[in-house]
Amino acid sequence: MLTLASKLKRDEGVKTGRAPGGPSDSSHRVSIRDRLLIKEVAELEANLPSTCKASFPDENKLHHFQLAVSPDASSSPQTAALASSRLLTQCLMVSPVSTDEGYYQSGKFQFEINVPEAYNMVPPKVKCQTRIWHPNIAETGEICLSLLREHSIDGTGWAPTRTLKDVVWGLNSLFTDLLNFDDPLNIDAAEHHLRDKEDFRNKVQDYIKHYAR
Repeated sequence: MLTLASKLKRDEGVKTGRAPGGPSDSSHRVSIRDRLLIKEVAELEANLPSTCKASFPDENKLHHFQLAVSPDASSSPQTAALASSRLLTQCLMVSPVSTDEGYYQSGKFQFEINVPEAYNMVPPKVKCQTRIWHPNIAETGEICLSLLREHSIDGTGWAPTRTLKDVVWGLNSLFTDLLNFDDPLNIDAAEHHLRDKEDFRNKVQDYIKHYAR
């Protein structure tokens, strides 16, 4: 992060103190996206849920990072309630299951997040890299989360006012308050839950045992 931030400072110096056409060539400048990300990553790291860990393979490429989510029953109920209240208001209206269900506790789920050059006019691209039995996440990794939708007629999709922090809190909440069986992406998983909740739980745990440790 510091390396990219230092580059941003150098670019500002170039902008104010050097003539165009020299080493201040546009190919060496930090993009608008990366200027936003320097601020947003700092905000994210200061507000990361206790169940999440973000890692950046290259500190000069804040637009590509991994997020690990480890649902945990010991997480602060007050923090979870605050976050889910905000997300339910800003992101989508759902019929959430009780967080007491704890289907995904003990698992560790990896997400890959790529932020396009056109950010923040378009949302980040997110894929789940861990195979999972979940109504809102396909076994191939696609994710159903309203705030990641570029176009939404109900106003719950992506907007330039959203940030990486919203995305991370949204992904974290897919295992608690935003777990939605009424509008599934994985229809088989939702129907399985409707048919036999205990067998659904067993299959979730079986997936965790094989893919999410």
